[in-house]
Amino acid sequence: MKIVSYNVNGIRAALKKGFIEWLQSVDPDVVCLQEIKAQEDQLDLSVFEEAGYAYNYWYSAQKKGYSGVAILSKTKPDHIEMGTGIETMDFEGRNIRADFGDVSVMSMYLPSGTNSARLDFKFNYMDEIQEYFNALRKEKPNLVVLGDYNICHEAIDIHNPKGLKNVSGFLPVEREWIGNLQKSGFIDSFRHFNKEPDNYTWWSYRANARNNNKGWRLDYAMVSEPLRDRLKRSVILSEAKHSDHCPILVEID
Repeated sequence: MKIVSYNVNGIRAALKKGFIEWLQSVDPDVVCLQEIKAQEDQLDLSVFEEAGYAYNYWYSAQKKGYSGVAILSKTKPDHIEMGTGIETMDFEGRNIRADFGDVSVMSMYLPSGTNSARLDFKFNYMDEIQEYFNALRKEKPNLVVLGDYNICHEAIDIHNPKGLKNVSGFLPVEREWIGNLQKSGFIDSFRHFNKEPDNYTWWSYRANARNNNKGWRLDYAMVSEPLRDRLKRSVILSEAKHSDHCPILVEID
């Protein structure tokens, strides 16, 4: 199973930049999207179906033009779960999950902490989603949670760790949460294969950051421990430029 995750920063904008052609060239089995910024009725779903993704599921925020996640698949999932059932997060359309055989795949868009109110919202989300994962893995032990986590874990994951140590996305409490998520039974699949620096998935639109590779690794494919021996590869697809993020890919046997 080849799975791609991509914060598209607006699916309608990404489509205008050649997203479908790129998707067909990569040819994943399952696609997890974040920050779709659209309602399902605002999209021409035939473009995804014609690209080979007859099964596409959209979970939008209540607020139009904001947040939202989706899963596209070549094969029909056994089950789709829209949201988490947690009222404090579901109104922003941040989680959708699809089950394929014994593997459960979630597309997740963790909030950013752009101001003090949103930072509090983010911390609450982090606490609640950890509890949700702990319960879910009892039912679905083979869980893959892909998406934009809006957190860099280690100094290696950000271009200026000293200068950005007090910025949301690299705060000690956020970094600790990622570490605790792994201790609870998740593998950072990219770091499972690649320990090298300068591998990022998001760049500011300012100051030519992407061309200078002054980025942040905010996007993860977290794989639950029982899938460790089935991991085949995990890579960052930095050549794709439909968004301020780039996609990631994980392959599971």
